[in-house]
This record gives sequence, structure tokens and C-alpha cells, in this order.
Amino acid sequence: MNVQRKLAILADAAKYDASCASSGTTQRDSLGGSGIGSTEGSGICHSYAPDGRCISLLKILLTNFCQYDCLYCVNRASSNVPRARFTVEEVVNLTLDFYRRNCIEGLFLSSGIVKSPDHTMELVVEVARRLREVHDFRGYIHLKTIPDASPELLAQAGRYADRLSINIELPTLQALDELAPEKDGAAIRRSMARLKTHIDDAKGEAHDAAAKPVTSLPQAGPKRARPPRFAPAGPSTQMIVGADASDDHTILGTSARLYGSYGLRRVYYSAFSPIPDSAAALPLKAPPLMREHRLYQADWLIRFYGYEADEIVPPEHSGMLALDVDPKLAWALAHRERFPVDLNTAPRALLLRVPGLGTTAVDRLLRSRAVRRIRGEDVKRLRVPLAKVMPFVVADGHRPPQQPRALAPLRHLAVQETLF
Repeated sequence: MNVQRKLAILADAAKYDASCASSGTTQRDSLGGSGIGSTEGSGICHSYAPDGRCISLLKILLTNFCQYDCLYCVNRASSNVPRARFTVEEVVNLTLDFYRRNCIEGLFLSSGIVKSPDHTMELVVEVARRLREVHDFRGYIHLKTIPDASPELLAQAGRYADRLSINIELPTLQALDELAPEKDGAAIRRSMARLKTHIDDAKGEAHDAAAKPVTSLPQAGPKRARPPRFAPAGPSTQMIVGADASDDHTILGTSARLYGSYGLRRVYYSAFSPIPDSAAALPLKAPPLMREHRLYQADWLIRFYGYEADEIVPPEHSGMLALDVDPKLAWALAHRERFPVDLNTAPRALLLRVPGLGTTAVDRLLRSRAVRRIRGEDVKRLRVPLAKVMPFVVADGHRPPQQPRALAPLRHLAVQETLF
């Protein structure tokens, strides 16, 4: 099979992994020196960093042969799909060729499990090692790790990759046992814990090196070696939504625990997509894509807005996020006694609860009110959705009409909403 045909099969097979985005890594480039690639710039963009940069990645599997038979996976052992396998050298050459043509800025590499977890992980790590050490590739590398692989291989992967992902796949251990019996949920969490330890150790070494006092003027000669980096963009994971009966409260609770326990940068949510020759245990149709979208919004509230998972989806309710209104607005409508909020006196934590106000807008408000009082017309300059914000705030010259009539129409804003 030629490389073009392999690429068509293995790029298509990788599309189900949503945990593919670039963010948070150290800035590197080859300007003014040797080396190939960078972690900055733009090309054919597919992934977005939190700062708004678009990063294009070659997203492929090393192979879609797999000895596991996870029921939700199109590449499972019993699946009737075309199979292919790259060599290590082929992946390296593809990455370099696509970069030189300005098609990509990095690589996302995952794989089915062949022979053993350690054998597969060795091949994945070898791709990254050759790119870094043989070709001095300085672009972005994201590796999908194999949880059952040895800790030594995980440690090697982190030295070459900007980000490592360890996919938890499903929100509960019970669901994983039922749909992916060969996978060990406890082993996945152990790998996450090891990864966090390695990252914390690398950060500690870097901090100690930066804090070390300079006792004399630098002498001519080789530069002092920097502390080794380890997956500077941090770890991520993915959960499949809708393949099992878990509700949104369960999914967000699992995400909150993963963020708190293992220092994950991102949890990605992937709406289950029916696959060819699917098992009877799986649903016949995909969940609404809006459910995936609402989970991302709720996840954002947990990470950056100070919400608890139980607040966003109270367990005593249906356990599901509303599809017709974003979770921040839904919380405000359910807690009308907390509003309106005075823009001139409210603390930051309360301002972040106002629908339509994001972190940037709140920070601008706080800076402005340090020098003068906030007026109603000042809110317009923030470029925020006024129809969402104004019913929930008080400012000089502005007071919203009496509730609840002013708030009731807000549910209809979901059709044309912005995120927050």
C-alpha cells in the first residue's frame, strides 16, 4: 500500500479523537539559527489555541490495527474497516514534508494497540524522538499515550512532546467495563497521576534554576544547561458523550475531579457518532450536537468562572443541561434573587456570574471603576451582548425593569447567543 493510501485511511481514522488542540506550550522557532519548524504562526488552520492563534496539525494514527475491541470505536478489533500501518520513518517524512509546504505546524499522533501497549508506545515515542533529535523539529507535537505502557515510556514521551493526552473515554468506570472491557480505568488514572508528577517535577526544577542567585559574572564558554522540559502544554483527555447512559451531571462531575486531581489542561467532549457494524449495546443515533456544545460551555464555567459542577447541573434536577439556553444564563434565571448586580460595587466573582460578561469584560470593568463610576452607556463600549447583560446589572443611569418580565424573554436569545 502506498503512503497516499495509508494517509487517507489513517487520517480518516483519527477524526474521532477530539483531544487535538495546541495551547500553552513554550514558544520556539528556527529563526536566526538551525532547526525546522515553530510553535507560532499560521497555516491551514484546524486547531485553536486559547489566545486565538490557529494551529494546523497533521492528525493521524500510526496504525488503525488494534487488539482491543472497544464497542464505541470504529477501529476496534472486530470492526470491518480498511486497515493500514505507517512505519516510523513514513510518519517522520510526512510531518517534515507537510511542514515544508506550509500545510502544518505540528503533529498529533495516536495509534491502535498492536502487539502490546509497550510496543505501540515505543513506536510513537520513536517518531517524536527522531523529529526532535535527528531533524531538530521545533514545531508542536501532541502524542496520545497508551495508559498500560510502562512509566519509563511515558517519561520519554513527555521529554519530546508539547502535550500528552490520556483519554479516559467514558465518564464512569462501570461504563468503561461494559463498553471497553480490555481497558483498565484505574490504570488510566495512574498514568494521569504519573504524568502530573513529571510535570510538577519539571516545573520545580525550572523554578529552582530561575531562583538560583548569580554569584559572579558569566564567563565565556558553553551556556548553562536548561532544566529538561516535560510536556509544557500539559495533559488533556477526552470523554465520549452519549455512548452510555451517563447524564451531564455525571460527566461534569468527572471532569471537575480530573481537573482537581490531575491538573489537566483540557477535557474534550466528543459526541458519540454511530459507527459501521455497531454493537447492540450502543445507541442507534448520535446525541444532539448542542449537548456537546453545552458541555463545553459548562466546562468553561468550571475552569474560569468559579462555578461548581453541582451548581451548573443540580443533581436533584434532571441531570441534563438545557439545550435551549446556555448554562450561565440558565443559572442566572434560576437564581433571580442574586440580581441585578451593581457594576460599581460587586466583587469580581459576582460580576463573572452576569450573563454576557466574560473574564476580559469583567477585568476592564474593574480597571475602569477604580478611577470613576461605571455608567450604563459604558457597558456598550465593552462589546458585550447588551440584551443579555443589561437585565442583570445596575449602573449609574441604568436600572433594569422589574423582574421577572424583563428576564423571561432571555431564554429566546439562545438562537443567536455568543458563548458568554
